[in-house]
Amino acid sequence: MKNIELYVPKIEDYWYEEKIVKDEKTMNYNAGYDVNYYGYHYDTGCIDFPKERWKEVYNKRIRENRYFAYIKDNDLNKFVGYVNYQYNKSEDRYECGILIEYRYRGKGYSKQALKLLCDVAKNNGIKELYDNFEIDRENTLDVFKSVGFEIINKQILKKFSKDVEGVIVKIRL
Repeated sequence: MKNIELYVPKIEDYWYEEKIVKDEKTMNYNAGYDVNYYGYHYDTGCIDFPKERWKEVYNKRIRENRYFAYIKDNDLNKFVGYVNYQYNKSEDRYECGILIEYRYRGKGYSKQALKLLCDVAKNNGIKELYDNFEIDRENTLDVFKSVGFEIINKQILKKFSKDVEGVIVKIRL
């Protein structure tokens, strides 16, 4: 078991988020979607997050009650990724996410961090969390299932203009 904690970053800590969202190896899962994020790069999945935007994003997370935290390995004294959840008005549900920096994948961080995220959400009165991703991301699906998420629906996603099968997962807290 890793000695990790969820660390809610201050604005001056956003250098780490900037670092990992511009790393192609970390963000390649995110490539090819027809989305309209500020600074999104269709070909790599990377997202521009310059220092000029940090305060705006920080304030938006507070204003919209979005939870965002770095995953900190206390033994290494390093951040290894992040977790988040936010309310999706159009779907009327809380959606979560987890991102592990490429070089730390496969080392046991995801499951433990996802459990910690679920604990935070439950303590904040949230009853359910959802996520969606391509079904062929088997490691991701295994991690979510190991924490207690269940597939509640399948969906067709567009990736690089092609149909790919996706899943929607949910956990009751």
